[in-house]
Amino acid sequence: DAGVWRLPNGEAYYNARLQLSTTTDLTADQIHQIGLDEVARIQRDMETIKTQVGFTGSLQDFFAFLKTDPQFQYPNTPEGKEAYLTDARAFVAQVMAVAPQWFSNLPKAPLEVRAVEPFREATASIAFYNSPAPDGSRPGIYYVNLSDMTQVLKPQIEGISYHEGAPGHHFQIAYAQEMEHLPSFRRFGGYGAYSEGWGLYSERLGKEMGFYQDPYSDFGRLSTELWRAVRLVTDTGLHAKRWSREQAMDYFRHNSLLSERDIQKEVERYITNPGQATSYKIGELKIEELRAKAETALGDRFDIKDFHTVVLGSGAVPLDVLGDLVDAWIAKGGGAPN
Repeated sequence: DAGVWRLPNGEAYYNARLQLSTTTDLTADQIHQIGLDEVARIQRDMETIKTQVGFTGSLQDFFAFLKTDPQFQYPNTPEGKEAYLTDARAFVAQVMAVAPQWFSNLPKAPLEVRAVEPFREATASIAFYNSPAPDGSRPGIYYVNLSDMTQVLKPQIEGISYHEGAPGHHFQIAYAQEMEHLPSFRRFGGYGAYSEGWGLYSERLGKEMGFYQDPYSDFGRLSTELWRAVRLVTDTGLHAKRWSREQAMDYFRHNSLLSERDIQKEVERYITNPGQATSYKIGELKIEELRAKAETALGDRFDIKDFHTVVLGSGAVPLDVLGDLVDAWIAKGGGAPN
């Protein structure tokens, strides 16, 4: 009995939380089904890579192999921690090198990759972005938590770097801050579905850019996308379908690469913050949907750089407003947005 359904007006409360988190009118049942469909799709792609690398067991066996084989972990030593930082910086650098082919407008603020300071390692997440100071006194910072080197597997670092660093939160948040013509709530505010949707979209964009050349790294990308799809199923399962805490944890165990400790943390998070975890995947799917719509409508006139300017050029917006912006761009025939 962990869900808010058990509380007075719990169903109405959860529906309001979903609307707040996704900035859509999607129902709990719709979000649950979207999650199930995405889990199935992503796992089909995972099966392809599993076969490609010659692994003959089940997908769950492959998850266990990745979590336990030392080749997929950084050593818990100063050298291992430095190797993690070196890899993360290299992933960011390779995006920066080709970014002008994909974006017309890049943030002026520099991006640095740093280790989380010791005083907050115990409470910090595994990776996060810290926005630059508007006056230029601090760069954008992609922080990585090196306190427990088993928290993140080597194959997952590439996708996380694209999400938290470039072209993810840095290209979105730092760029918004620099658009001084926008109202402050657009420059400095945020909607989870928009910001985290962009972060997850950026993980997949890295593949289009020609990265994830290592199949295990590509599997790592799929594993973090799967994690966000599982969130749709478990959050709605807990709060709308009356799942127990243990049911939610079991679903995670069978359908994700997360450790037991992280599974427990995830489920407790959904219980205490209903609906929030649905924002990532719903936002990413909306951006993908709008891009496909624009590609179909504009044909040869579609330019990925212009599309990214439309998505990022108004700062933080709800998903329906983002849809209106893309529709207006399509209606005028594409081209460089004003």
